[in-house]
Amino acid sequence: MPDGAQPVLDVRGLKTVFRTRAGEIHAVNDVSFALQSGELLGVVGESGSGKSVTMMSLLGLLPMPPAEVRAGKVLLNGQDILHLPPDQLRRVRGAKVGFVFQDPMTSLNPVFSVGMQIMEPLKKHLGMGRAQAESRAVELLELVGIPDARARLYSFPHQFSGGMRQRVMIAIALACNPDVLIADEPTTALDVTIQAQILELVKELRQKLGMAIIWITHDLGVIAGIADRVMVMYGGQVVEQAPVKELFANPQHPYTRALLLTIPKITGEREARLKVIEGQPPIMLGAPNACPFRARCEYRHAACDATNPPRRAVDGQPVGLGHDVACHWHAPARTEVAHA
Repeated sequence: MPDGAQPVLDVRGLKTVFRTRAGEIHAVNDVSFALQSGELLGVVGESGSGKSVTMMSLLGLLPMPPAEVRAGKVLLNGQDILHLPPDQLRRVRGAKVGFVFQDPMTSLNPVFSVGMQIMEPLKKHLGMGRAQAESRAVELLELVGIPDARARLYSFPHQFSGGMRQRVMIAIALACNPDVLIADEPTTALDVTIQAQILELVKELRQKLGMAIIWITHDLGVIAGIADRVMVMYGGQVVEQAPVKELFANPQHPYTRALLLTIPKITGEREARLKVIEGQPPIMLGAPNACPFRARCEYRHAACDATNPPRRAVDGQPVGLGHDVACHWHAPARTEVAHA
């Protein structure tokens, strides 16, 4: 990233809780990261680690109550959008930040044509008339690879395959040329062939449009192929962050190491069984006061039970700019997890 450049998105100390009958669930705990223009940040972690809740917190997409964004700043091009009034925040969503949701089968409104759903943000955020919005919608469908775009403009979602629906979702997210695109596991519900097509599409769009992208996924293989940096989340917090090649070659957190060991190998001697991470994710009732991974960690010691480790630099750069880790014990580089 350029030295001294202002990030397009700068998240500082984000905390989100959910009020339940059992108590407060601390779903996002002091999450900080920055995203430069044109950069792709991969966000990984198992289900329940806080990936989607973090990104939805940024844009006020969580139901409040039971959710509450309790602390933090979200600077978009220097403006704190976290506490904007709802009407102003709606102008940010779609116009400056696009969001591609997880399930293409349910994310589109079944009673409106795909063209109407693409044109809506164009009319609302950019003030386009119907003819101009229709022309732009055709351009967007062509951009994301929908064949015979003008004829398909007034087709309904059920007339598209899963892969085509996901392309439509991407077209909607790109409609207003946002500064940031957040893609929440956009290929999870698709077969591997269509996944590959969507990934190639995202690479092409990134080259053409130069926007910053946050890509949320369980799939480390996907991250290895498209990301510049990786942010690993566990227990609602960032446990490691690094450039993608550095993370794969030199993982420092025991959780990151465990994730990499679960990836099937296609070369060398194969294991009889895939590695698994024993145990269960933490129940995040109450504020975290110890390492969230301690119950599943083979390197656990007294400090892990006493305090929640802060993020600290591994490579001498400021936290968030290079390789940093939140761990009382730094795992050494091991050849068996060097996949990159």
